[in-house]
Amino acid sequence: MVLAVSLLLGRYPSATFLRPGSLAGDEMARRLLWNIRLPRILTALMLGVSLAAAGTVFQTLFANPLVEPGFLGVSQGAAFGACLGIVCFGGALFAVQGLAMLCAFLGLGGAVLLARRARFGGWVLRLVLSGIAVSALFSSGVGILKYVADPLRQLPEITFWLLGSLSAVTWRQARTVAPIVVPALFLIYRMRWRLNLLSLDDVTVFSLGASPGRERAVLLAAAVAATAAVVSVAGIVGWIGLIVPHLARRLVGADTSRALPASALMGGLAAVVCDDVARTALAGEIPLGILTSLLGAMAFLVMIRSADFQGER
Repeated sequence: MVLAVSLLLGRYPSATFLRPGSLAGDEMARRLLWNIRLPRILTALMLGVSLAAAGTVFQTLFANPLVEPGFLGVSQGAAFGACLGIVCFGGALFAVQGLAMLCAFLGLGGAVLLARRARFGGWVLRLVLSGIAVSALFSSGVGILKYVADPLRQLPEITFWLLGSLSAVTWRQARTVAPIVVPALFLIYRMRWRLNLLSLDDVTVFSLGASPGRERAVLLAAAVAATAAVVSVAGIVGWIGLIVPHLARRLVGADTSRALPASALMGGLAAVVCDDVARTALAGEIPLGILTSLLGAMAFLVMIRSADFQGER
């Protein structure tokens, strides 16, 4: 229902809602829906599902309610890789996506490695601080790339990309993202039963017949791949991976066999609705990343004041 309404939302040419009855005799309206709105809405759906599912995986495996792709260097790593593709390869789609995925894996690996080598505090504190440090390094790299970028062509593209937006998404971007996102999410969904087990310590997991190292690596790789793929076309869209998993656990409980599908569904709907607001609320389009950050921060302030959030720790 939400997807159908989203297809009809938008100015054409002056109304804010396209009437279904007008599609039969309006070729331009049909092309607008098929070539512009449908790939954008499907990409928004993949974006929200990927970020929410990845957030659930990270929070469960690392036993840390404050973890999401942006906190572990994944999003900032992907941003650095995408900016590197814009500066060095002229913004070629496959270069941007490939470098974004590579740097996203480097960001997660660097954060985990740094947390394991740190010699103070608990695991949660070390992981959060390591993620902040790695994200800061990649952010510095993005700053350097912005400094050396062509101010007339590359710099505006980087700046707009970092704000997060789906305005430039077409079937070409959707077709390159889907072959990565769909298998990764399918793998995460099939292994959702194992997340409960893998959240335990290694000795307990091994005694129950599982291989903690291999299975965690598979889930993390799938989560990072899906996140990097959507970030490479949408830019930095924060807070969905942090807030939505908490809301899903409040609704269906902490069992990941139910919480992960609920989180993915809620994340997809949240991204689609936020994108609808971004492109229809004002005369000019609001960057999606700004809108999700605003709404996510407000939701986070409400959640940290409640006892339920403290109980999830």
